[in-house]
Amino acid sequence: MQRQRPGFSQAIGLLAATVALSAAAQTNPTVKIGVIGPFSGPSSDFGSPMLHGVQLAVEEINAVGGYLGRPLELVVQDDQGNPDVGLKGSQALVGGGVVATIGFCNTGVAAKSLEAYQTAQVPLIIPCATGTPLTARFPAPQSYIFRTSARDSIQAPFVVDDLVKRGWTKVAIFADTTGYGEAGLKDVEAALAAKNLKAVHVARFPLGVKDLKEPLKAAQAAGANVVFSYTVGPENAAIANGRRDLKWDVPQVGAWPLSFPFFIDGAKAAGDGALMAQTFIAEPSNERRAAFLSAYSRKFKQKIAVPMAAAQAYDSTYLLTYALFGIRDGKFTGPAVKGALENIPRVYYGVVATYDKPFSLDDKDAVTPNMLVMGKVRSGSVTFAYPEDAKRNLFVQRKK
Repeated sequence: MQRQRPGFSQAIGLLAATVALSAAAQTNPTVKIGVIGPFSGPSSDFGSPMLHGVQLAVEEINAVGGYLGRPLELVVQDDQGNPDVGLKGSQALVGGGVVATIGFCNTGVAAKSLEAYQTAQVPLIIPCATGTPLTARFPAPQSYIFRTSARDSIQAPFVVDDLVKRGWTKVAIFADTTGYGEAGLKDVEAALAAKNLKAVHVARFPLGVKDLKEPLKAAQAAGANVVFSYTVGPENAAIANGRRDLKWDVPQVGAWPLSFPFFIDGAKAAGDGALMAQTFIAEPSNERRAAFLSAYSRKFKQKIAVPMAAAQAYDSTYLLTYALFGIRDGKFTGPAVKGALENIPRVYYGVVATYDKPFSLDDKDAVTPNMLVMGKVRSGSVTFAYPEDAKRNLFVQRKK
């Protein structure tokens, strides 16, 4: 018999009482959960793994009875990485009877839709988008916006700390002109200022730019000894390839998009050695992660393009389900679901972290700095930059 991982075993224990009600599930209405993200277009490289993570979790949960015999049903909207399309999709979800929505990969797309969820009092759990302003838009006690990804205001200081430790203190920042790049630039500059440092050069560029050699030349002339990039697409690869063409051998560091296929496949050898903040690295470092990676591979018959997106979305789905089980009468009003998320009664032993009260009335971000590790591109894959992180990763971290 196949051995279950601990997190899923606990979920089975939590849901076991529902099995006796499975016959009633045939007549009971489903519990609708919204999912929104870029499932087509340029950002689908991390949108699709996000969707797959949700789908895998829902399949497991429904296999043991769903919510008191009611299966979970996903209502999916493709935002195409476009803020206007995302807003229309969000309006359709909040008007379509979903109890909550899991979604958004792009900070700018999410930002345009936040008001729709807040006004409708439909909780939103963000598993991928990391722009710091997202969970700060509304006062925490009133906010319906939750997040399970690492916001940039903790990623940037984490990476800057590593740069200082390595002696790379002459930083050139390359940030795109999207909401993600704008917010990330501010977070990096703040993290540098906390170390009494200032970027020696700042370059801004629009999405779609193919050649960044001129701003790279300017950064080189300014004496930069490291490039800190903040963009989500092929532009990261354009930076790496530009450095190679200029024969400018300085490291490239950044937030989690440096682990995306657009960078790794687009830069190839030029991207080797790049460093980035990670919450999850696709190595079977413990039983939970090994089981998740195996289950994902069996279901989708492919390697996870962006493992963090899949793992964070998977954990988000279980956290929402655990919260719903705090609502025993099945009346999923917005305030009831919000309150349940803020008071999840049981510890969820997840893939990314061990979640013990991940949210509260005053804190809507589930990830804290201790959950981060430094990833490194090596021969086309992302692995641990430090051996001690690999050892620490044997033990899933809790929020601090």
